[in-house]
Amino acid sequence: MSTMYNQSANGYSGGGGGGGPGYTENLQHNEQSEHLDEDEFGRTEEEFYEDMQRELADDAPWKRIQQNTFTRWANEHLKLVNRHIEDLQSELSDGLNLIALIEVLSQKKVPRHNKRPNFRSQKLENVSVVLDFLENTERIRLVNIDATHIVDGKLKLILGLIWTLILHYSISLPMWEFEQPDAPGSGKDATPKQKLMNWIQEKLPPELPITNFTSDWNDGRAIGALVDACAPGLYPDWNDRDPKNALENAQEAMDLAEHWLGVPQLIQPHEMINPKVDEQSMMTYLSQYPSAKLKPGAPIRPKTNSARVRCYGKGIEPNGNHVDTPAKFHVETFAAGKGNVDIIIINPKGQRERCDVDFRNDKNQTYDCTYYPTMEGQYKVIVKFAGQEVPKSPFSPYVEGKAGDASKCQAHGPGLESNGVMVDRPTWFEIDAADAGNGLAEVVLVDPRGRQDVVPVAVKQTSPGKFRCEYVPREPGLHSVNIFFAGRPIPNSPYGVTVSSSSISSYDDLRDRLTTSEDDYHSSIELERSKSTTSVDTIYALKYQHASDAKKCRAYGRGIQPKGVRTGDVAEFRVITKDAGEGIMKATVTGPDGSEIPCRVTKANSTTYECGYVPNRIGNYTVNITYGGAH
Repeated sequence: MSTMYNQSANGYSGGGGGGGPGYTENLQHNEQSEHLDEDEFGRTEEEFYEDMQRELADDAPWKRIQQNTFTRWANEHLKLVNRHIEDLQSELSDGLNLIALIEVLSQKKVPRHNKRPNFRSQKLENVSVVLDFLENTERIRLVNIDATHIVDGKLKLILGLIWTLILHYSISLPMWEFEQPDAPGSGKDATPKQKLMNWIQEKLPPELPITNFTSDWNDGRAIGALVDACAPGLYPDWNDRDPKNALENAQEAMDLAEHWLGVPQLIQPHEMINPKVDEQSMMTYLSQYPSAKLKPGAPIRPKTNSARVRCYGKGIEPNGNHVDTPAKFHVETFAAGKGNVDIIIINPKGQRERCDVDFRNDKNQTYDCTYYPTMEGQYKVIVKFAGQEVPKSPFSPYVEGKAGDASKCQAHGPGLESNGVMVDRPTWFEIDAADAGNGLAEVVLVDPRGRQDVVPVAVKQTSPGKFRCEYVPREPGLHSVNIFFAGRPIPNSPYGVTVSSSSISSYDDLRDRLTTSEDDYHSSIELERSKSTTSVDTIYALKYQHASDAKKCRAYGRGIQPKGVRTGDVAEFRVITKDAGEGIMKATVTGPDGSEIPCRVTKANSTTYECGYVPNRIGNYTVNITYGGAH
């Protein structure tokens, strides 16, 4: 039994809008004709028609893509009834797989058929039952196809039938958001192609105009935008992707869609970016997105912009880094959104080296990075934010031989004195590294609140091995001046500098400034105050005592021992101030990178202080203890 069917399945005729047995060749032929004038330039008529014949050949790239896509589409539905096919051309011939596919798509039972067709007549009867069911029950008009075409494995006509099913069940029937029946190009008058294109254009942002189902998708960015449009935050960085990395872009977006939106890869990423990608295959794949639903636990993340990350510091500068000397740099991410910072250090031999990355949690969302060069030569420093390289990455610092000896440096000047420095008044000190060898001087000034970035220190090399440093303190209190040469602290660093207010404004201020080495006594001092044009002499009665003597203090405990402290443990120590006079005891802790580590100070009694801190990384720590402003 064989019946010929005539149809114009949903208006399909060689352009994604309908179907027929010769649909694929007609489509390609029409596309070639549209661009005939353009293609003719630079080619002879023979060359043009040779190219055209290649496009129509059975092994043309677009045909292979189409057959693969249609097979995957069929299997996505057949798996619901535990069926699978490898070859559309041969495995529909007995009608059983075709019947199973139609029953899944229509959610209806196909009339009685032969469940064990061994003879050709039985196969023809099964296929005829299916085609009759499609036309009479499902109201799908079929064109130029009968049972013999399916049984005999006529691939072009079989693909035409599958495309008709895709148009009807995957594109035409579903009702999607954004559909407006009264709008031009939509509703009952819209072709399946127009319907799908309207939905995509409504979903995608205006800065990404999409007008076709082929070339507009070749760089992998459009599919990324669609994935993020269906699930905002699933692929927020699609617009930052390099169009040159088309396969990587498409692969990442389609993998996310498959894992978290339940969109199978009916077309493969390498097929999507193929300039010869088949329009029907793309429509088949994209038609899954309107019904896609986000699964629980999806890695939703805010939009990031790696282009707004700022990197700075000696460790990424072309010169100034040395073997076995910590090379430090900083990564500011405040303006870039939320994301992880990844640092990759490659030495001149192409080997990866260690890099410590610590998050400062400051207003600029800064990461402090330190690596330790092991050899001389050109290094590569790759900085990534949210998986994307930041501006100017990779950096190419040149690492020179071993640096100088910080222990041979000396520092002196009023800016390092424990007293005498005042708020808002410039002060200075000098670093003498003439005998220390190669290296640069660095200064980190920590204010009384533990902040490193409030008081900048200008360091200027005045002559070989000589550096002048200037700073202006902004508030009173104990400051810690940390001096490094070639990445290591110099002797006596850090220096404790007590900054005073710039003028005497109260009894307490005056008392804090003045000391005497005499025995306790009462005295008086006259201060002239002026207000408007009237002068008044005021007498203050002040009591002076011995100045405190920090050298008479004692400190002991595991927290100040050279060894035995572990990261994450509380490192405790005790300070005894008996016989040291009256004064204020302060303790600060500086980490390996010069940053201030929180230190707890509790007064146990009038002369005993209990202190503790928690080291957060491996390295040398400096515990700075002052009493009465002196070490």
